[in-house]
Amino acid sequence: MHTSEVAEGIHWLEHAHVNVYFVEQDGRVMIIDAGLPGSRPHIRAGLRALGYEDSVVALVLTHGHFDHVGTAAWLRNTYRVPILVHPDDAWIAAHPYSYKHELNRVLVPLRHPASLPIIGRMKMAGALFVRGVTDTLPLVPGTARNLPGTPEILHVPGHTDGHIALHFPDRGVLIVGDALVTLNPYTGMKGPQIVSGAATADSAQALSSLDRIAALPADKVLTGHGEPWLSSPADAVAIAKRIGPS
Repeated sequence: MHTSEVAEGIHWLEHAHVNVYFVEQDGRVMIIDAGLPGSRPHIRAGLRALGYEDSVVALVLTHGHFDHVGTAAWLRNTYRVPILVHPDDAWIAAHPYSYKHELNRVLVPLRHPASLPIIGRMKMAGALFVRGVTDTLPLVPGTARNLPGTPEILHVPGHTDGHIALHFPDRGVLIVGDALVTLNPYTGMKGPQIVSGAATADSAQALSSLDRIAALPADKVLTGHGEPWLSSPADAVAIAKRIGPS
């Protein structure tokens, strides 16, 4: 487990190769993505260390996959916060194992032995026992304006139909979820890339969506899996397009 401040008022928590982010402003904090069930004590400890256990105002999901929804129901019940997700991913958030993918979810990791320890740690953190959430609210621009950090919301479909990214221009940060990762859990490969077709609905669309983030002004790209990318989105996108689908 790893927690650190990666930009002004933006904190990164990593557990079982899945990333969660806290964004603070004016005594309030929002959580971006909910990790796996085993992340609960780490999220609580992170909020306590920052002094925000009583000031959580929202949980934002970049998308509805099980490894980003794992503590969502607990966060809602514990901190009484709304869960915001793009309308096109509301159904997946409620059914986090029922998502479109191009390749077999079991065979791909077996072909890439470097992925097996990653998948194993995710399973140990509760990846097979995630509860969906049905009472989500639509993430719309008007809602985003009231969130800590006032993020710009970008629709970047491909990994899922309703995948979003959050841009914080004043902080030079782009949080992209699984639209772009620096660790592919299904292959074990590191570096900027889209997630394997074992968990991506449309790899061609995912690569095309990267054009929406390439020109954004930022010097840190924070992903759903892997280390922060400490350079421009354009540099990350160029590498991801060169690597292509997996």
